[in-house]
Amino acid sequence: MTIPEQPLYADLHGDIGVSFEFFPPKTEKMEEALWKSIQTLAPLAPRFVSVTYGAGGSTRERTHATVARIERETDLAAAAHLTCVEATKEEVNAVAKEYWAAGVRHIVALRGDPPVMGEAYRPHPGGYENAADLVAGLRKLHPFEITVGAYPEIHPDSGTAAVDLDNFKRKIDAGATRAITQFFFSADCFFRFRDAVAAAGINVEIVPGILPISNVAQTRKFASMCGASIPGWMDRLFDGLDSLPAARQLVAATIGAELCRQLYAGGVRNFHFYTLNRAELAYAICHLLGVRPTGGIKEQAA
Repeated sequence: MTIPEQPLYADLHGDIGVSFEFFPPKTEKMEEALWKSIQTLAPLAPRFVSVTYGAGGSTRERTHATVARIERETDLAAAAHLTCVEATKEEVNAVAKEYWAAGVRHIVALRGDPPVMGEAYRPHPGGYENAADLVAGLRKLHPFEITVGAYPEIHPDSGTAAVDLDNFKRKIDAGATRAITQFFFSADCFFRFRDAVAAAGINVEIVPGILPISNVAQTRKFASMCGASIPGWMDRLFDGLDSLPAARQLVAATIGAELCRQLYAGGVRNFHFYTLNRAELAYAICHLLGVRPTGGIKEQAA
């Protein structure tokens, strides 16, 4: 029997960059939970944090308020999500201009999902047709840093890997500077996508999106919506843990950290975490990867 010379995470020295995604809160209690998560994760000095944007601008004001507070009260670089759904170009441009005026220099540009689940996506009359069109439009407004989405397991609307890759290339050619992937649970899945992108001559940073599993049923729902597959072995690991939240968190942290370790072994040095406004799992995984506190929240004047 061969015993590894070192524990699994002994050779990870924190030489990575991390970023975190949050969603705008609906209630005062959710606001408190979000800000607690931001305060917990801010000392890890993320490259940026992003705030999602609801279908059809349904969270426009809450997204803007969250991004503005992050810019105002922390040393974090805030990235604002922006979509094409149910809005004219003028309306989308107005939101982007508001962000620029508020000091936001980074946009996560996405096509967005239809407001009614299960309906086919239809461009809004007078709106941006898709994410590539949105990126091109944003480029005409201000010199934003622009991040777009990528789909290691193919976007459900693409149909084939070739169509999906062509769509991804259009977004990069339009001026996107980075891509963050939809979540996945197999490192090989990410590596195959990365290789396909390189073979197509697309030269852009691709950051894996990591979803720590805080809620198994919710994760299954998310996966069915975006076309991500959940391996059978992972399903089995969570069997019997519905009434044991502490044990479930330990398993979730282990699965997330092991995925990141495999990605690290394949040369990945930047990770994006979908936090669902909860810090514990993302923080634990970052800790296992060697990331340690260095920064924090701005000191408020007395």
